[in-house]
Amino acid sequence: MAVKSAVRTKVKLDPERIIAAGLELAARPGVSAISVRELGTMLGADPTAIYRHFRSKDDLMRSLLDHILGSALAEVDADAAWDDRLRQLTARTIDWFVRYPAIGVEAVVLTTHGPGELGAIELMLDAFTEAGLDEDQIVDHYALMASHNLSGATGVARARGETPAADADEGAWLDEALIVDPRKYPKIAKFAVQLGELRDIDLLLRGVEMIIESAKRTAASRPD
Repeated sequence: MAVKSAVRTKVKLDPERIIAAGLELAARPGVSAISVRELGTMLGADPTAIYRHFRSKDDLMRSLLDHILGSALAEVDADAAWDDRLRQLTARTIDWFVRYPAIGVEAVVLTTHGPGELGAIELMLDAFTEAGLDEDQIVDHYALMASHNLSGATGVARARGETPAADADEGAWLDEALIVDPRKYPKIAKFAVQLGELRDIDLLLRGVEMIIESAKRTAASRPD
């Protein structure tokens, strides 16, 4: 035991190495949460050593989340039209959250205040400014889109993290078919097939289109 302890003390950790290990852990199939203990094992270090670089588990998760937010942002074409930038941001955010579901699920409870998150906020505010909205409308549309993207992408990430790999491409919005008494729930019975065909990513992307169309209509209705 003494030998193992001596070896561990020689492991040199830094924030970059810990983040890299956290990403590797989060990408493993079936991993729905980051364990500091398991992270320490991966790094060959005492798990408590991680807290010399991150104040808490939440601090670590903020850094991991901001990393994938920044990675999604980096894949957006800065020269694209304002509406295409918004579409790309949503699509890339989904991609990165699905790639690292144990990190993506944290987006609805953690605010990072890091460059990834701040860059995404700046992109959305700039896009809605370019759309021609006034200041209040810019903020309203930004808040709507940010909430829609984060909650939707988090839901997709959670579903993918809990679904076996063989079924991961299904993406059904409902966990199972709604089987109801048509006399009591006639509308559910009527639309049961269509409800069963809904897919989470499609709904998320369609929601973005609605927000973009709202911005265009609002800008067009502004007095000259």
